[in-house]
Amino acid sequence: MLHFELVTPEKLVRSEDVYMVVVPGTEGDFGVLEGHAPLMSTVRDGALSVYRTEGATPETIAIQGGFAEVNAKGLTVLAERAA
Repeated sequence: MLHFELVTPEKLVRSEDVYMVVVPGTEGDFGVLEGHAPLMSTVRDGALSVYRTEGATPETIAIQGGFAEVNAKGLTVLAERAA
């Protein structure tokens, strides 16, 4: 499973293990699964799609701006706002 954290300046919004997250990067959407290569990207206003299990219907979370980082620990999205 992929460890996913969504953080805003105010608080930690999510911290959970999921199957996959699709992030609205400024260069285009990208999906992150467990074992993804290290990556750093800016994030545009849009919606994160969080898949809790393979084949599941995604939960969407609206975000505004920020950064996404993929490393050995998982995916962290630092968003200006999240709803």
